[in-house]
Amino acid sequence: MSPAFLQLVPFCVLLFLLQGLAALPWMIALSRQPAREQQWFLLKVVGAITLGGIVFASILQASSDPGVVGLWGRFYASVLFLQLGIDFFIVVFYLMLTFWSKAGGVALAAFQEGVRQPMFWLLTILGSAAMVISIVIPYFTFGEDTKMVKEITYALTMIFPAIFGVINSSISVSEEIEGRTAVTLLSKPVLRRDFLLGKFIGITLAAAFMTMFMSFSLVWVILAKTHYDHQPGLTTLPPDPTWLLDLISKTYGQTISGDLLKGVGMWVSDCGEALPGLMIGFGQVMTMVAISVALATRVPMVVNLAACLVIYLLGHLAPIVTEVSRPISGLVRFVAQLFELLLPGLAMFDVSTAIIREAPLDTVQYTVYTINVAIYALIYTAIAMLTGLILFEDRDVA
Repeated sequence: MSPAFLQLVPFCVLLFLLQGLAALPWMIALSRQPAREQQWFLLKVVGAITLGGIVFASILQASSDPGVVGLWGRFYASVLFLQLGIDFFIVVFYLMLTFWSKAGGVALAAFQEGVRQPMFWLLTILGSAAMVISIVIPYFTFGEDTKMVKEITYALTMIFPAIFGVINSSISVSEEIEGRTAVTLLSKPVLRRDFLLGKFIGITLAAAFMTMFMSFSLVWVILAKTHYDHQPGLTTLPPDPTWLLDLISKTYGQTISGDLLKGVGMWVSDCGEALPGLMIGFGQVMTMVAISVALATRVPMVVNLAACLVIYLLGHLAPIVTEVSRPISGLVRFVAQLFELLLPGLAMFDVSTAIIREAPLDTVQYTVYTINVAIYALIYTAIAMLTGLILFEDRDVA
């Protein structure tokens, strides 16, 4: 065995150990075995981690090309990203069931109901497939095709979870109220606010679950499009982050372990670049779900869906209508300003202006804008849910 391989094996075993630790929460949550049998299960996991690390080191040693090893690093980090994302949802529900058991139980039931629906996986697969297809579509933008793919992928990651959230909330809340199922639940020591807030949190987390899977596809699609359009000698790939190059030079240097670590760091950098846009887009998802849940306390499913569609369209058009009617005085201008005041400013959640531009936005300014949009989404969501609680408080469910 070469010294490089002996150095690589502990590094790969450590990486697989990290994957195993990230997998423990969701494996324990899915396992229904008693505690004694779980100990043997954990020992099997440790053995599989050690064996997997040795095999992974052998694969990397056989294909020691820096580009291939870096791709393996990205793949490793992407799997870890999904596991940590699943762990986040497990921790959230554990905390809710511990400190807010009534609403937590309703939220968990709503989340499981939403994720188990065929519509959830159909929209997730369709959205991811549309992203993949966008790689090979010619856009005739004279070298700006990657920006078009970014705009499409961000839009799909925002629209599909919003569609799922609105449909699921309008069906779930309306059916339980109109079908008198809520009577059984509310006859127990469960307050109406626990029921409604639990439904909203569960459906929103289910939409966030879909966003997580679609964001996984988003990062890979943008990476694939960047290399798909790359022509050696004519175009250049984006430069590697300086912090990552400094970290590798100080640790492993130009070795297989260093190339693998570089791939992991590149995935982290790609996710960090995509995170502000995903947060802005999910603000719209959360806002529309809150509106749909609030409306579902009073109107049936069909009316709810139609109202959400109208609110979505007017929410995007209200600023434009206000600007156009500015020279006009009287009722038209008043109605336009009233719509802009009451309806959510959904144009704020559009990230295309941050993507389709000659020079990238300043990181600090983009972060501040993302925080402002997130705060706006939280405030409007709180207002919508407060309105829904008021409407639901005197609703006859018996």
